Amino acid sequence: MRSSVLSLLLGLATVVAGSIAVGPAQAQDGADFRAYLESLRPKARAMGIRDATLDSVFPTLTPNPRVVQLDQSQPGGGAYSPIPNFEPYRRQHVDAARISRGRTAYQANRSRLARIEAETGVPEEIMVAIYGHETNYGSYTGDFDLIRSLATLAHEGRRRALFEPELLATLKMLDNGVPRSRLVGSWAGATGYPQFLPSVYLRIAKDGDGDGKADIWTSEADALASIANYFVQSGWRKGQPWGIAITVPASFNRAAVVAKTEPARCPRVFNRHSRWLTMAEWRKLGLFPASGVWPADNMLATLLEPDGPGKTAYLLTSNYRAILDYNCSNFYALSVGLLADAVKQ
Repeated sequence: MRSSVLSLLLGLATVVAGSIAVGPAQAQDGADFRAYLESLRPKARAMGIRDATLDSVFPTLTPNPRVVQLDQSQPGGGAYSPIPNFEPYRRQHVDAARISRGRTAYQANRSRLARIEAETGVPEEIMVAIYGHETNYGSYTGDFDLIRSLATLAHEGRRRALFEPELLATLKMLDNGVPRSRLVGSWAGATGYPQFLPSVYLRIAKDGDGDGKADIWTSEADALASIANYFVQSGWRKGQPWGIAITVPASFNRAAVVAKTEPARCPRVFNRHSRWLTMAEWRKLGLFPASGVWPADNMLATLLEPDGPGKTAYLLTSNYRAILDYNCSNFYALSVGLLADAVKQ
């Protein structure tokens, strides 16, 4: 009993003159955090970030233990867990409410969407589907202070190679004139209606309404133009669908279409895909589109059966790979494509 009470007392901060004194471990952690921030100055200067910007923000920062907890709760790099069926995910993410709100956003933005599609070749409905998936059409964009979160994660060090460049990119945004109040988002740094990482914002964000700013936090025009630009940079091919739902015959020989190469990235995602064949070749193998309409014979596609044999399958084009660039998850990319199709109807 005495031992537990003593431990409790030792764990409490000492109250001195009405204020709470910081313990030695906390003081050391704070000193390490400040030293780490100061060590970033040469890198920040090399990016053109002014010392005045750093001087204005560094003293305001403290570590946020919550984001460290959230990061450490992410799946590790060990053995893969079994992949669940897609259908429950589809029902949750391509539901009637999201489709209805998507159609409302689609109709409300038709003039700007049509202009962006004419300029980029990215379909209107794909832009809206990304907007819907990322933030439910702007209804929730996150409320973590990006600079504080990214500084905490970079200092903690487990994934510094990821978070330090994003912290520097956020500081560059601030230096470029983006208000600090705009720099909020997810605990891991995604921000705005499209949930761009700061480095993506610097590279991709566009002014869609002609006011000279790329405001992805309050301007739907800027957010949609920026989403389209992301897909342009990812190689979106104008006039090509993302994919089509397909029926696979019971006699189909799946071993004959297994991919022969090891994917360079996202192996858990791409290893589920077949090798590339043309639509004409897939048709000869007995597959049949749910719509009854085949795309062009020479269009290349891979086969994905997300719920296994006997369920709805998909032939996926290179534009599907562009969606995977946004978020490398088959469930995410399929849901974006399906939501886009539903919104357009």
